[in-house]
Amino acid sequence: MAASKPIGFAVVGMGSIAEVSVLPAFKNTKKCKLVALVSHDYERAKHLGKKFGVKDCYSYEDYERSLRHPEVEAVFIASVNGAHAEQTIRAASARKHVLCEKPMANTVAECRRMVDACRANKVRLMIAYRKYFEPASVALKNLVASGKLGRLRHIFSTYTEIVDPVKAGHWQLNHSLAGGGSLMDIGIYCVNTMRWLAGSSAVEATATAWTDDPQRFSEVEDSIAFRLIHPGGLVCQGTSSYTAMAASFVQVHGDKGWAALNPAFAFEEERRFFGKIQGRWFERKFKVIDEFVLELNHFADCIREGRDPEPNGAEGLQDMATVEAIYRSAAENRTIRIEPQAVSTAIA
Repeated sequence: MAASKPIGFAVVGMGSIAEVSVLPAFKNTKKCKLVALVSHDYERAKHLGKKFGVKDCYSYEDYERSLRHPEVEAVFIASVNGAHAEQTIRAASARKHVLCEKPMANTVAECRRMVDACRANKVRLMIAYRKYFEPASVALKNLVASGKLGRLRHIFSTYTEIVDPVKAGHWQLNHSLAGGGSLMDIGIYCVNTMRWLAGSSAVEATATAWTDDPQRFSEVEDSIAFRLIHPGGLVCQGTSSYTAMAASFVQVHGDKGWAALNPAFAFEEERRFFGKIQGRWFERKFKVIDEFVLELNHFADCIREGRDPEPNGAEGLQDMATVEAIYRSAAENRTIRIEPQAVSTAIA
């Protein structure tokens, strides 16, 4: 049956996230098929093609040819942040659905162009936030939605890692390629997850950035802390850093209880979900699973069923508006208002 036919994908960008997580995920899904690989380094594409059993490999110069591949229905964009907008728009113009890694793009303007291009060409656009599908995060989301924590008062989240000097030198510390530092790379998880859990978007941001190595971090920030105020007084506070040992958590406080995930974002570690509600302690553990399969399957279902994915381009756009406000606050040393980003992702 046509409805059960796997979605053929071209994966664009052959960095570590593709090799370690994206490409292996296709072996564990029956809803998606890995058809083509695209890289700035054609030899690397061929190397990974051999490793993962993909015969059709292309350089970025041949991106248009990959989009004409008869079996490619969608692209998974896993390239550097600065390339997301152009590659998404070109894929949409070729009538290919797009699953784009986070952050969606480097600016709000780029995000809006991506949404507009996908809507105009009647293709689906999804942003690869794994938290929407990962079971421990879904358990926390359901607990918040149940009202058992009461009225939400505070959400805290942190994501830190010590960046590899070689990897960072290639793109992470380059502003034009990365769009920013730790906030864009890993802090974006804090921004998105707190907004997802709250069910609302922040209206103002206050932030400060710092480093003890200004020469190394001359183009992008090392560490940054931010406070986001939501309607009704909910306060969300986040931190990201490139010079602290790898760790992550998210913790939600209400007037009836609190709950936390620790670790929250790293996909290779067992997650602990715990807290206390009206004086009673609870704790659960979640084993490591392939979270990339979950998002691939969701996107495939949305394509076949003709529905908008979650998270869609509007979610990525609002996150980028929040990020821009955080950066502006840190630069200007004042609180910045975050404007709501009204945009339609509906396909007629």
